[in-house]
Amino acid sequence: MSWIQEAELNPVERLCASILKVGPMPEHVAFIMDGNRRYAQKCRVEREQGHSQGFEKLAETLRWCLNLNIREVTVYAFSIENFKRSKEEVDGLMELARQKFTRLLEEQENLKKHGVCIRVLGNLTLLPVDIQELIAQAVLATQSYNKCFLNVCFAYTSRHEITSAVREMALGVEEGLLKPSDLSESLLGKCLYSSSSPDPDLLIRTSGEVRLSDFLLWQTSHSCLVFQPVLWPEYSFWNLCQAVLQYQVNHAALQKAKLLHEAACQRQQVEADLACVLEQMSTLGETEGTECKQELILKYSREREERVSNFLQRLENKRRKFLTDLVQGSSPFLHV
Repeated sequence: MSWIQEAELNPVERLCASILKVGPMPEHVAFIMDGNRRYAQKCRVEREQGHSQGFEKLAETLRWCLNLNIREVTVYAFSIENFKRSKEEVDGLMELARQKFTRLLEEQENLKKHGVCIRVLGNLTLLPVDIQELIAQAVLATQSYNKCFLNVCFAYTSRHEITSAVREMALGVEEGLLKPSDLSESLLGKCLYSSSSPDPDLLIRTSGEVRLSDFLLWQTSHSCLVFQPVLWPEYSFWNLCQAVLQYQVNHAALQKAKLLHEAACQRQQVEADLACVLEQMSTLGETEGTECKQELILKYSREREERVSNFLQRLENKRRKFLTDLVQGSSPFLHV
């Protein structure tokens, strides 16, 4: 099964898509693809077949998203918590990942044609080394494509992601790249695995469960959350349309909440910069401090932005080096 299907929507689906696209459309949709095991039990087949059917549904859903002009999709493929499942099931999931990422590397022309950039978010060091290498090859081979984006959360939980971001910031302070006063909500967001992506507009969970299961907890604070009873392998174009319609109904309220939050973050940053400048001014004479207050604020803001920019560039280089080290000299598909 190809990662990207070529089939077109049928006439009725095209009509529905055209009607939906008159309203505001989500640019980024996240899926918790739940129900593969229950589907296997329902159909009386092996769990591995249920997971395989789930991947096929992902490929089909990506086609629907492309036809709806949804340019970015994030999927919860494998939680760190899933390692607690039986060895047989975990091994089966690893083998499925091995097969699918190998297949992805064989589909370079198709991915290039559609401009699909693949990103894998999670603690890759928890995975078998050969799967780490396959993932690194796939990510680096598609990194320059920018028509649409598929983010695969693999060996991922949101709490681990947030903890990792906090550790990176702490390390930045320890190494002198950042000042403690540089740490902020905005900076933490830029240290997450998903920092290259906008937050999801819409999050969909299938199977009837109404919880996030430690998925994108930070990023979905202002997303439309839709919980649908259908099992993931049975997901349909009409289920997706229903979720998009629910997003459209709530669009105005969601946008208002986002704008209010952004404004609050900006105010907090201005107040933090001012507090740092006032602290610096306390060492100056009152007259001198009053005269240069505005200059000090502008100077401090520029210096902070430069420190943060340098830190984030170093973090990006560190993550890229991890991938390039994995594939250096071992990839038949990519030379870096």
